[in-house]
Amino acid sequence: MAHPFLSDAWFDAVEALRDEAPEPPATMKDLTLNVIVQGSPDGDREVHLTGGQFERGLADGAPTKLTVPYDIAKALFVEGNPQAAMQAFMSGQIKVEGDMSKLMAMQAGGMGTPSPEQKAFQDKLQALTA
Repeated sequence: MAHPFLSDAWFDAVEALRDEAPEPPATMKDLTLNVIVQGSPDGDREVHLTGGQFERGLADGAPTKLTVPYDIAKALFVEGNPQAAMQAFMSGQIKVEGDMSKLMAMQAGGMGTPSPEQKAFQDKLQALTA
């Protein structure tokens, strides 16, 4: 069953798949990033990305915070479309606070072509996302 991206039911479904998640790219293993997603069906959502995994709420001490529109967050994190995020950043739709070098390192080393395992897992995320 598909659930709206970032809804509580979506998080529950993603957490059920956590053991199947492939190893994240090296640039994401030590990365903690807070993300405010604006305009989701359930209102603005606070999430964080730690070691390549989505978690609910903000992480204490995260060096970087992004504010991202819902559709861009979905394109990046579910559809695996970093170009959508880059275009949104360049047009001012994404706001960055804190350590920008963390994002640059992630972009340089972690957002390339996914491995077969990462692609298979991304397909599962897409299947459970409305």
